[in-house]
Amino acid sequence: MPQVRRLVTEVPGPRSRELAARRSAAVSAAVGSSTPFYAAAAGGGVVVDVDGNSYVDLGSGIAVTTVGNAAPQVVDAVVEQVQRFTHTCFMVTPYEAYVQVCELLAELTPGDHAKKSALFTSGAEAVENAVKVARAHTGRQAVVVFDHAYHGRTNLTMAMTAKNSPYKDGFGPFAPEVYRAPLSYPFREGRDADGRPVDGPAAARRAIDHVEKQVGAHRVAAVVVEPVQGEGGFIVPAPGFLPEIAAWARRSGIVLVADEVQTGFARTGRMFACEHEGVVPDLVTSAKGIAGGLPLSALTGRAEIMDAPVPGGLGGTYGGNPAACAAALGALRAVRDGDLLARAVAVGELLTTRLRRLAARDARVGDVRGRGAMVAAELVRPGTREPHPALAAAVAREAVRRGVVVLTCGTWGNVLRFLPPLTCPDALLEEAFDVLEAVFADLGEDVLPAGGAR
Repeated sequence: MPQVRRLVTEVPGPRSRELAARRSAAVSAAVGSSTPFYAAAAGGGVVVDVDGNSYVDLGSGIAVTTVGNAAPQVVDAVVEQVQRFTHTCFMVTPYEAYVQVCELLAELTPGDHAKKSALFTSGAEAVENAVKVARAHTGRQAVVVFDHAYHGRTNLTMAMTAKNSPYKDGFGPFAPEVYRAPLSYPFREGRDADGRPVDGPAAARRAIDHVEKQVGAHRVAAVVVEPVQGEGGFIVPAPGFLPEIAAWARRSGIVLVADEVQTGFARTGRMFACEHEGVVPDLVTSAKGIAGGLPLSALTGRAEIMDAPVPGGLGGTYGGNPAACAAALGALRAVRDGDLLARAVAVGELLTTRLRRLAARDARVGDVRGRGAMVAAELVRPGTREPHPALAAAVAREAVRRGVVVLTCGTWGNVLRFLPPLTCPDALLEEAFDVLEAVFADLGEDVLPAGGAR
């Protein structure tokens, strides 16, 4: 597929507008979309719409197509599998691909201890099952999560997710025994009672004190943490925060769960983001980039913990679907064939360089952060740290109109996040950031939200 940005119609084009009209009659209005066009093809670093427009993809379907859309290794593996069979249900008639994926997860996840896995369909399923396993193992009920966290849309994971709208508003009551602790958020971190800057270990001690006083460590089954927060704003905790939390969990008999749904599988320049600080979690959840675009998720962890539920206690009709397992095996081959761990580092350096250059001349870019090819810019009102969600939304809208797909995130909706496929050529990334710089230059200081009301 040609790796070019090309606009041949207005955005959205006539065919996309026709599909939008059909959608309004057939699809729930509660299902949203970030872009106004409809995809027809994708590959490398581009998405082509039904009108023939070609966009630079800086979102990867929210970190799913890390190895590129329709990667040959994934496509070949899936085609071969579906020609043999599409489904038997592993709980009825098991098959080798499921076992192979679990074997590879034991090899790839942090730590050299004995590990086992269970496969599911979505990231939320993996997180929910992590809590089930931790409760079965510890005999405790409480679950600790962090400010700004996002863990999913099921009832339990909604309770674990911090942001109310659109993820929780109107959907309660939520599952009980979920407690929230303060996170390390370097850009917005203040000082402690003695006036000292709050570094990673100090932020961890603050969170631990909060939990011990308000919950009781002896009641906590699991502490669930994203090594780099995703929907919450690509927040990278200060160095030392994660190791301190991990050490406390170990001392307290608490299961440490690393939610690597968005950060896993080469996205941050390591197979898993917790490796950047040498943290070895008890359980790891993964999804998104695991299978090159097919629905698959996994829960991997210490064998004795994973074996705690009663036989039959974990599973699901579609969990570990054979085509998705084949896709995962193909995606891992693509990571190895393309040396995508190194590529993620190189992409991250390019993105960070361009964003810092923009920040140096535009005070509305308050912070640039991330790991590997998971990079974000937090937008603020100039001279302050006041979130500027209207600007983030306006940048994303105008960028797609000019042929670049950009996603937003963050508790206040003021963060631009960049998750390009690792197969996106450097020249295309540079062109995309040329477009973004022009968008920032063309958008005035007083950007209003969509609809014109502040």
